[in-house]
Amino acid sequence: MKPPPFSHHAPRDLGEALEVLAGAGPRGKVLAGGQSLIPMLNMRLAAPEHVIDINRLEELDTVEAGPDGVTVGALARHARVARAGVHPLLGQALRLVAHPVIRNRGTVVGSLVHADPAAELPAALAVLGGSVRLARAGAAPRDVAAAEFFTGPMESALRPGELAVSARFPALPPRTGTAFTEVSRRHGDYALAGVCAVVTLDDDLRVASARLACIGVGPVPLVVDLGADWKRAADAVRERAEPDGDVHATAAYRLHLAGVLARRAVEQAVERAIGRAAREAAA
Repeated sequence: MKPPPFSHHAPRDLGEALEVLAGAGPRGKVLAGGQSLIPMLNMRLAAPEHVIDINRLEELDTVEAGPDGVTVGALARHARVARAGVHPLLGQALRLVAHPVIRNRGTVVGSLVHADPAAELPAALAVLGGSVRLARAGAAPRDVAAAEFFTGPMESALRPGELAVSARFPALPPRTGTAFTEVSRRHGDYALAGVCAVVTLDDDLRVASARLACIGVGPVPLVVDLGADWKRAADAVRERAEPDGDVHATAAYRLHLAGVLARRAVEQAVERAIGRAAREAAA
């Protein structure tokens, strides 16, 4: 199928892009990587009157790492961010995203705005307690925490006339390990279920805190804070997950799988936290 007719805009700087977005309002869609938007247009799942192409906005093609975390601009492609190696969990999540061709074009921020409950990057942002920066013409940017950003399946806190200009992934504390596990029918397909974990050890190398985020088991990434009781990972996830069944897997199978993956992810994260603690002690 071909997309419905629309007006194409190609602003040359952020100010112009925001002005065009303000004029388009709810009738506008932003094109960055296009790996989600183009299929939706072709299948007539989206029919905007205006498409605002931000690929000329070089100021948004950034990956900035600092002591407090990593800020990824709206035009930074999956592959570039993965190669930068700026955050362990972000790298683990990106390796699971689709296929190389898609990772070469798709953007990290675009994936977050798309808000697919089966996607890896929303879960990574959620478990880390990250945020998305939104800009609009004539107003100061606003930062929306991940807990408030994902509002439903394919729905986010982005308002008409706003542009998601960056996302911030907080840095990991010392003695912290991460892991991302998932099961899909084929590599690159949407996961039947997936879990990412962040585990921090205390000075005695005992688990001080453990957090999980699950994909494919609810309308938004499911975040589970285990505290120090990391061995309850499987039960804690199964108590809170509410997966749906479809032609690929029943709800019962997804629920069982989420528990298995939760246990696997937290165990891997513990091992990596121990390894990191040893390296930090030797440094």
